[in-house]
Amino acid sequence: MKKVLIVDDAAFMRMSIKNMLSKYDFEVVGEAENGIAAIEKYKELGPDIVTMDITMPEMDGLEALREIKKVDPAAAVVMVSALGQEARMKEAIIYGAKGFIVKPFKEEMLISALSKL
Repeated sequence: MKKVLIVDDAAFMRMSIKNMLSKYDFEVVGEAENGIAAIEKYKELGPDIVTMDITMPEMDGLEALREIKKVDPAAAVVMVSALGQEARMKEAIIYGAKGFIVKPFKEEMLISALSKL
């Protein structure tokens, strides 16, 4: 079972992803509402996969991705963001994201993306 850390500033989105993953071979080990919390939770929990929103207060997902990659170059981070963020998605891939999912997304898209990791 793969351990997942969900990072999103919207509580409903974290809950939605958690509910989708609970039906499959994933265990949600933690949640974070911004990039600063994401880095701390990553260090504390050592998840196999991180789902990372891009637009968040305090520290955005791109900055958090860079910091997590410094801590663990092998970190599997999948960016989750709204339509219109294509330029930032390219940036995320350059920083080492393993993939991205565009909101709104269907459950199958999420499971497919995370199952490849």
